[in-house]
Amino acid sequence: MTEYSSSLLENAVSELARLPGIGKKTALRLALHLLREDTQRTEKLAHSLVQLREKIMFCKKCHNISDTELCGICSNPRRDENLLCVVEDMRDVMAIERTSSFNGLYHVLGGVISPVEGISPSDLKINSLVERVKNEPIKEVVLALPATIEGDTTNYYIFKQIKNEALKVTTIAKGVSIGDALEFADEVTLGRSIINRTLFE
Repeated sequence: MTEYSSSLLENAVSELARLPGIGKKTALRLALHLLREDTQRTEKLAHSLVQLREKIMFCKKCHNISDTELCGICSNPRRDENLLCVVEDMRDVMAIERTSSFNGLYHVLGGVISPVEGISPSDLKINSLVERVKNEPIKEVVLALPATIEGDTTNYYIFKQIKNEALKVTTIAKGVSIGDALEFADEVTLGRSIINRTLFE
């Protein structure tokens, strides 16, 4: 016998519980909240999720999420095109942007090298990074990957791929704790790490 009096409610709870960090109790609370809300609010939420899934795209240049072929950061003429920050995913772009300490461009790898998880360099956006360094007026590449073994491995691999005398390669300062993801660092610490970046060697 099911604990729910409605199969529609049960289905909604089951789907919500699939989201990361959402357990059955939280899913039930969310579903009941949506039931109490005005119908238009629930429809607006459902519509925005469908639009997100169907219409969002990835910037053809930096691979960040975008509403258009070229994201707002890449198409902004006020950004410093000589400065490129390499990050693991789009959450790191958001975290760095919140600090207001960086005015360059980004390159989103889509992960880090991890043999244990079967992620090799060819699975990441490293080739397009190498092409950007060759073809764009980039003078400095900031490696802002997680302070983990996988992040360090990816940093070293990228450094070997893009290394040349005219290019400055730096890494964010270690104000970010070893093993921490950028998205969980506070804005002040992350901002200082970007500003006080050091030469990668």
